[in-house]
Amino acid sequence: MRAMPITKSAIKKLRVDRRRRLVNLPIISRLKTAVKKAKAQPSDKTIAKAYSAIDIAKKKKIIKANRAARLKSRLVKSLKKKEKKN
Repeated sequence: MRAMPITKSAIKKLRVDRRRRLVNLPIISRLKTAVKKAKAQPSDKTIAKAYSAIDIAKKKKIIKANRAARLKSRLVKSLKKKEKKN
């Protein structure tokens, strides 16, 4: 069980955080599914969608810039690995 906030400002912060979470959830979900699909089936199309989702999440400050760069790098790496294999 979570501790409930006591101070007035903490109560307001909780309210704001819940609202922000509702806004951010679809973006997080879109990001996760796009990255999963790109990892499972690395192709130009899936990686382009993943790039788009990563950029949107980064722009809205849901993920940090370094994490976005790392994800993109790994996706391209997996695509090149697949192309080399074929």
